[in-house]
Amino acid sequence: MTQQLNTQVFAYAKQFADSAFKAQSVALKALEQVTELQLKAFEQQARGAADFVAQAAEVRDLEALRGLWEKGANLSRDHAEQAAAVGRDIIAVSQKTAESLGALAQAQQQAANDAVAAPAAGKKAAAK
Repeated sequence: MTQQLNTQVFAYAKQFADSAFKAQSVALKALEQVTELQLKAFEQQARGAADFVAQAAEVRDLEALRGLWEKGANLSRDHAEQAAAVGRDIIAVSQKTAESLGALAQAQQQAANDAVAAPAAGKKAAAK
């Protein structure tokens, strides 16, 4: 009896550890994707800001300053649009990750239910 209980507990613990490893893998993959999205956006924004600063350093008259003002407004709008797009992409990655983790949790729960039901079914068959 004790041996059977130990075997069941060990099997459940192994299954739980496997599921935890899979969940960690899914979470780390999502973190990698989010980080990559953010780094790409940061690089593009830094490049745009550096170009703007370089152009600002070359301003010598009022007309060039007006043109720079318009470029600054366009740059700000582009950065805001890009931030919104990255935010949408991050939400999409988060949703996919949540769905994957939910599927793993359901599989873990089903396996646990099956593990509990199997010995009970065996006892009922033996009792008949």
